Amino acid sequence: MTETTRSGFVALIGEPNAGKSTLLNRMVGAKVSIVTHKVQTTRARIRGVAMAGQAQIVFIDTPGIFRPRRRLDRAMVSAAWGGAADADVVVLLIEAHRGLTEGAKAIIAALHEREGAQPVALAINKIDKVKAEKLLELSAELNEAFPFAKTFMISAERGYGVEDLREWLAEQLPIGPWYYPEDQIADLPMRQIAAEITREKLTLRLHEELPYQLTVETEKWEDRTDGSTRIDQLIYVARDGHKGIILGKGGETIKAISKAARADMAEFLGRPVHLFLQVKVRPNWLDEAERYSEMGLDFKDGD
Repeated sequence: MTETTRSGFVALIGEPNAGKSTLLNRMVGAKVSIVTHKVQTTRARIRGVAMAGQAQIVFIDTPGIFRPRRRLDRAMVSAAWGGAADADVVVLLIEAHRGLTEGAKAIIAALHEREGAQPVALAINKIDKVKAEKLLELSAELNEAFPFAKTFMISAERGYGVEDLREWLAEQLPIGPWYYPEDQIADLPMRQIAAEITREKLTLRLHEELPYQLTVETEKWEDRTDGSTRIDQLIYVARDGHKGIILGKGGETIKAISKAARADMAEFLGRPVHLFLQVKVRPNWLDEAERYSEMGLDFKDGD
């Protein structure tokens, strides 16, 4: 590597469901972060690694910033702002069709308190949902609210404008050696990525509050001599009733979740996967420090 190589950290922040995980996966070129229609699905600061010429961009996909109500919420919001503090560049994602919401105003107010710490770019996402004139009005309103270093109009889902954002981010990073090998796309342990994949399938399948009342841990991981991998996972829920919902009538729901998760894991790992899921009731898992550690969150941040 020559002295022209660059590397650094970029934090993606915004309200829940603003498209941070979708943008991260688009930048990296693979699914490393949960993408669902439900809000607050990203819990930990997930790092995805993308290359742009001689620059290595380490993305931090933070949990959505929202008004916390419980310990887990507080730990997630703390992780989001911690990710922003650690970054060389911050990207604020705003949904084009929602505009400058109260939640977005609160994030911008917090950015004013740390102004000058690092460049902050604005990415107006989901631009295919609104007309051009509305986009220009929203861009002007947002840039009046905060002195963004650059504004990008993007659709993370469709890929519009993402390459321009990637190239600009690469130029902002400090000169230095890469943090990771060129072919590495995430710094999460494989066990945690597997747990996130299963949690995504649970979140997509289940309704209402239940996805926020469960967590998934990879208990065992065995790479077999035949080239396959056996993965045993525990799904922790807070109530007996939740266990029945996840299992479903005749075990239909858990079978469908297992099948979908196994397919994603096999694609990600490039090898056959044997997945075994078990559901356990732990009424107080939301107050157990060990569960937070498994999710990559700081238990103390929830105090």
